[in-house]
Amino acid sequence: MKRWLGKAEVVLGNHSDRLNAINIFPVADGDTGTNLYLTVRAASSAFDETEAHDVGAVLSKAGQAAMEQARGNSGTLFAVFLCAAAEPLAGKTRLSAPLLATALNRAQIRAWSALSEPVAGTMLSVLEAAAHAAQRVDAEQDGDDSNHALGLSLDAVVEAAYQAVLRTEDELVQLQEAHVVDAGGVGMLLVLDCLRSAVLGEELQDELLDDLHGYKLQDPHIHEHMPADEGVEVMCTISLSPLNAAILRQRLDEMGDSVIMSQVGGSQPSDDDDEESTTEASYRWRVHVHVPDPAPAVELIRSLGEPTDIAVSQLAVPRHDDSDQPRHDY
Repeated sequence: MKRWLGKAEVVLGNHSDRLNAINIFPVADGDTGTNLYLTVRAASSAFDETEAHDVGAVLSKAGQAAMEQARGNSGTLFAVFLCAAAEPLAGKTRLSAPLLATALNRAQIRAWSALSEPVAGTMLSVLEAAAHAAQRVDAEQDGDDSNHALGLSLDAVVEAAYQAVLRTEDELVQLQEAHVVDAGGVGMLLVLDCLRSAVLGEELQDELLDDLHGYKLQDPHIHEHMPADEGVEVMCTISLSPLNAAILRQRLDEMGDSVIMSQVGGSQPSDDDDEESTTEASYRWRVHVHVPDPAPAVELIRSLGEPTDIAVSQLAVPRHDDSDQPRHDY
């Protein structure tokens, strides 16, 4: 698992420019590669502080770090993927085909549900295809937990992800018109191929990228010719009760789009340890939304709790440079 995310950090760093170049959905802001790289880097860095031999615990720690520092739609969905995949792996000391199938299925369900308006033809579709492939192999192998079955499953997962990436171009009008595949989908393909490479000790399958439209180095940066989006991206972490979380999601849906809300960890301990409390349990949430004006969204968030790490970024400004991008704290 450590090799996996370390390898993914390097690969996404190397591919961030091309992922940025074809990033036109949901907004043509050319930052998917950068956002994925920074989020995976946060996950990979979390391993510096743990030597756990529990696969789920290791990935959960990495997922929490990724969620806290997630950037953009793609980074947030990757963090959701990692946190969800860690859950069925808790207490396990090795990965197996049955566990991989369960983990990917949990991840794709959580990722689809994190978005208020999930869209096919994105990294969601790629993750879903990968999960279905893992389940199919597990069924064919009758739950075999051998390394051989795991290898078959990983091969099928990457192939299914590749085919799903190819289909993204026809699933979204914006991609079809620009003649490119989805940037987030390619990012997820790279992440899954890194998993295969790390587990099986094999080289990355660079040939997977040869036929992806818009992905050659000589191809133009498609997003630079698309209309600029004048809105902003607002992100934060906040503790909310399930009711207030539902209220926040509904109101953010009314204010903007690309709403993503996902829990960060379990419920928060009650402030009242001495008496039985009737207060509804609260949970920490990672919140992401695109809005025309940040002020109403920030005001709404603050009216429901005390957010931390509120960051506001202009969607119209390509953010190619690491963490030095203009982000406004509220």
